[in-house]
Amino acid sequence: MAIQKKKVIIIAVVALAIAGAVAYWQTRPAAPSDQVTVYGNVDIRQVQAAFDDNGRLLDLLVQEGDRVKKGQLLAEIDPVRFQDAVDKASAAVAAQQQVLARLLAGSRPEEIAEARAQVAAAQATMVNAESTWKRQESLAAQQYVSRQSADNAAAALKTARANAEHAQQALSLAIKGPRKEDIAAARQVLQADKAALSLAQRELVDTRLYAPDTGVVQDRILEPGDMVSPQTPVFTLALDNPVWVRAYLPEKALGQVRLGMKANIQSDSFPGKTFSGWVGFISPTAEFTPKTVQTTELRTELVYRVRVYACNPQHQLRLGMPVTVHVSLQNNPPQELSAHPCGN
Repeated sequence: MAIQKKKVIIIAVVALAIAGAVAYWQTRPAAPSDQVTVYGNVDIRQVQAAFDDNGRLLDLLVQEGDRVKKGQLLAEIDPVRFQDAVDKASAAVAAQQQVLARLLAGSRPEEIAEARAQVAAAQATMVNAESTWKRQESLAAQQYVSRQSADNAAAALKTARANAEHAQQALSLAIKGPRKEDIAAARQVLQADKAALSLAQRELVDTRLYAPDTGVVQDRILEPGDMVSPQTPVFTLALDNPVWVRAYLPEKALGQVRLGMKANIQSDSFPGKTFSGWVGFISPTAEFTPKTVQTTELRTELVYRVRVYACNPQHQLRLGMPVTVHVSLQNNPPQELSAHPCGN
């Protein structure tokens, strides 16, 4: 009986010791840390590559998984009708250039000489008509001819005088040349024709689809023979350099981590390897920790979404890969952020 009582006492003492140790561990002040550690997943940007016009897909030059460089030719659509539009616009420009050149050159000497000859002919006709009218008036006064003949001669004289005036005005216009307003209008028409040619040439160039950035072909959506449009992408490109880690910063660490601070990224896929990165974005609004993110903090804590960018020239960091990010708080001043720090 005494032995059992002694065992109970020993068990109670051990239990109290364990409870005291646990209470101390939970209530002890946190040891100072020289870094902030967060957990997240690798994310990348994607581009939907599509043509700027409608047409039939002629050829695809890359496959899924191919790595492409910015400006590399990816696909082509049938260019025949676009080339016809260029030819038509080129002919319109050439024709209008000749129209403008004719206006700028003015009247040719032969045209002025022709206008002078027409004036002389009209004046001669007028002189003859005047003589005829005078004779008919004299004969009509003596009643040798009818009054109708004299009236017809007078009408012919008026017509001859009008024709002579018309010929004289035509000579003046030929000497002065085209109006400046006509030349200005011809210039504007030529400018419009050149713009139409430029548009047709741009549409012809757009029959070839080029990679908008360096990346890897993630999806090949269409096949040769398909009809394409600006709303229908042909490829999905994954831009995997740089990549960024989507992580969540606890509120306690918000005042310690700043934009531009260097960071180290580690992945279980590459034990012992550290990827260099930098803090590129910290959300201005708080949110609850997503359930998909494994953290050492309580899931009900408010956190701030953060993006930690990293250059990925060897393409070892892949979409969705879980990683651990360490941000040192010592000798780690914020650096100026660069638009393309990885040289893309």
